[in-house]
Amino acid sequence: MKEIFLTTEDNVKIALNHYNNNRNEVIIIAHGWFMTKDSNAFQQISEEFFKHFDVITLDFRGHGKSAGFYTFTSKEIFDLKTVVDYAKKQYSKIYLAGFSLGGALVLIHSAKFSDIDKIIAVSAPSDFDKIENQVWRKEAFIPTFKKFELKRWFSVRPSVIIRKKIKPIDIVDKITVPTLFLAGKKDPTVHFWHTQKLYEKAVCPKQFELFENGIHAEDLYLDDPERFMNLCIDFLKSQDA
Repeated sequence: MKEIFLTTEDNVKIALNHYNNNRNEVIIIAHGWFMTKDSNAFQQISEEFFKHFDVITLDFRGHGKSAGFYTFTSKEIFDLKTVVDYAKKQYSKIYLAGFSLGGALVLIHSAKFSDIDKIIAVSAPSDFDKIENQVWRKEAFIPTFKKFELKRWFSVRPSVIIRKKIKPIDIVDKITVPTLFLAGKKDPTVHFWHTQKLYEKAVCPKQFELFENGIHAEDLYLDDPERFMNLCIDFLKSQDA
């Protein structure tokens, strides 16, 4: 794995981890709020995907080793585009896997640009302003403390939340490539109806999978890694997805 730094068109330095085995396919993994490419969860996810594809995992602005301040999807589209452009120089097939707000971003990117092949959207919100984020529920605070990493927590730099944002529900019907929607039925942060509504409105080849006991984003993998990875790998390798 090699760490690389790129600069976005709005002049923000973005850090990424490139797991490179000179394959023809790469999956770009996009974390959500308060996670990083070097967090234990995303290192595990990256290594699992690397058994099948090359992998690029990025730090969005305001997280980890990237510069700038996090804008809750307003400007992170520049970060993702920069990484996709980097991947296009090396790979014939590019897949995106986004978690939570990262899920929103992979949907927004794919609706705006026709340069990727498949999408996995995990716990993606339909509308940022409708995110429930019930942090007091045990389903929210227990997994948060289980994933506590001091270095990661001190690396996060948020901007103001009040910025214009694209709502995934407004653009999901513009996506043309196969898309896998994953959600946890017990998600206290982005209730599963968000992802279900996105799936229902999407007109691309699509698949929706609900984890009955699942909660939020990367926790779907952490709590049931075998099912999570089997769904993702089967979807990405399927010729008719």
